[in-house]
Amino acid sequence: MAEEFRVRFGSFAAPTKGALVVFCDDGLRMGPATRSILGKATALVTRAAAAARFTGKLAATLDLVAPADLPVDRLVVVGVGKPKDWTPNDPVRLGGVALGKAGGAAEVTVVAELPTGAMDAETAADLALGARLRAYAFDRYKTKRKDDEAAPRAVTLVVGTKDAAAARRVWPAREAVAAGVVLARDLVNEPPNVLYPDVFAQRAVELRKLRVGVEVLDERALKRLRMNALLAVGQGSEHDSRVVVMRWNGGRPSDKPIAFVGKGVCFDSGGISIKPAQGMEDMKGDMAGAACVVGLMHALAARKAKVNAIGAIGLVENMPDGRAQRPGDIVTTMSGQTVEIINTDAEGRLVLADVLHHVATKYKPRAMIDLATLTGAIMVALGQEHAGLFSNDDKLAESLVKAGQATAERVWRMPLAPEYDKLIDSKVADMKNTGGRFGGAVTAAQFLQRFVGTTPWAHLDIAGTAMGSPQTDINTSWSSGFGVRLLDRLVADAYEP
Repeated sequence: MAEEFRVRFGSFAAPTKGALVVFCDDGLRMGPATRSILGKATALVTRAAAAARFTGKLAATLDLVAPADLPVDRLVVVGVGKPKDWTPNDPVRLGGVALGKAGGAAEVTVVAELPTGAMDAETAADLALGARLRAYAFDRYKTKRKDDEAAPRAVTLVVGTKDAAAARRVWPAREAVAAGVVLARDLVNEPPNVLYPDVFAQRAVELRKLRVGVEVLDERALKRLRMNALLAVGQGSEHDSRVVVMRWNGGRPSDKPIAFVGKGVCFDSGGISIKPAQGMEDMKGDMAGAACVVGLMHALAARKAKVNAIGAIGLVENMPDGRAQRPGDIVTTMSGQTVEIINTDAEGRLVLADVLHHVATKYKPRAMIDLATLTGAIMVALGQEHAGLFSNDDKLAESLVKAGQATAERVWRMPLAPEYDKLIDSKVADMKNTGGRFGGAVTAAQFLQRFVGTTPWAHLDIAGTAMGSPQTDINTSWSSGFGVRLLDRLVADAYEP
């Protein structure tokens, strides 16, 4: 993250320094306030657009350094295409484009106006949200920089709008979500020698400052609960396992909670079934599901969401040593079902199995959603553009798809069917922890389904979208924070009054 990022909403006014960002449509038309601010520079934009073949299509930019007739250092014109065709996420995207093209200015002024008139308060706040997310950088461990690499600097974003007071009222909810995304990104980006299960749990404890109830279950408590599958994954590590349960009570006392469960494998070597060395460093991000849940709980509490929510994360480290679980072992899960271990690198489902059962039976949520960087198979199927969605409830699945479309954190529904169960049936236990090569993402979801009972449930396989995914206009980091905005939108649309 930049050293400091501030957002200020004001009226339409010409800035005297920094970078100025304005918008035009695909006909190079600009709003009246924008033309007034640009003054004589309007003609400069027209000439520069012709020379650069800039047409104003969505998210295209025209960059003018030290523009004549303006006191600013930089003028950026951002295309909005045809606003009538916008998706709900396009204003957020445009905010990211605006900040990304501002050239590292200490002050960036964005004129929140379309050719047809001023953007409303919600849209102006969405621009600020996109800029806030784009400003993120994880460089806290850098002590040296290249000669041409600028150090982070404080950034002030000034959003000029018709009704600044209304935008200020809308902004805190957006700011809360942005903070949740940033928290999730930070957790995923942390190195595994810094962020192991106990430290991760203590990061979650900090949510108490927002009046989130946080309970940390240590190994003694986990043994009493008989979370043997989760404990088996972590038994080869020097770092003890943890489960953290977070509670936000923003709804009526009689309302059942909605529950979110995250896989938190703080480092995944594969265990005895060890992974190849190439790329293993990325397995510090195998806790991205848990990071999302913590970030989401932060967002819900910070914006005082009118809902009761449970966030539960299973935190382990999967390492090979003399105590590590072996292929061929049989473990008894908290539910009483037994699992034959075929591959110790299929460990995330073992962690989730116990946590899902615990949440479903203790808290009896009205719906339960888990997030996990669970399988490479989902990346083979969907690439890095969609997360895999598996669900036993059509209404919940439809709500997730809708929320994904609104936030551009897209999900694609995958099948669940009894026919896949035979692939994980075991001859010596109730089930195996992997079903082999075919349908790997599906059989992993089938495995999880055995631990949710009758609770409406959805599983999001975020292996392709949570880390290492392509850079976007609102994220240039290795970690995306995927899922925070998606699930916050789900809560707002489907569960809040």
